[in-house]
Amino acid sequence: MRAIRVASAALLGATALACFAPAAAAEGGHDITPFGFSVLPSTIAAGGQVTLRVDRDGGCRGKVTVTSGVFDTVHIKSHHSSATATVDWDAKPGVMYRVTFTCDGVSGSTDLTIAGGRPDHHTPVPLTPPYGVHAGEGGTFGGFDLKEIGLGAALIAGSIGAAYHFSRRRAGEES
Repeated sequence: MRAIRVASAALLGATALACFAPAAAAEGGHDITPFGFSVLPSTIAAGGQVTLRVDRDGGCRGKVTVTSGVFDTVHIKSHHSSATATVDWDAKPGVMYRVTFTCDGVSGSTDLTIAGGRPDHHTPVPLTPPYGVHAGEGGTFGGFDLKEIGLGAALIAGSIGAAYHFSRRRAGEES
């Protein structure tokens, strides 16, 4: 009996590996790195700024070099985990550009899509609300209405009643 269980588990594992390994390799097998990386946002207008992040918890300890055809080469220092880059103004809208992260001789890449339109040149000014914060509103029951609370109470009462009924019925059948 134990041999059947072991054989079934081995067959299931082999099937899962055969089904999902080709998809993982096709998705970007050459981009598997011991460290994580990202470009935020992944879609931006020409002339905008992106944040280039690297996960230092993985195998990346040294300086990271980030290259792309849409911005100048950026270096992330060994004790930092992010840097910014400005997308070229002549980047073509709708085109995906490859962004490559290289650390300790290992490279991985991701895509950066250029959106249509260009950002404004004005400096954003923080908006101040014309009134103060409404403290004390909301709380535990802030997002609920009376129907939801009543329905929840009815479901709880019904489940307790059903449990009581079945427990009493079993006690009566045993005697």
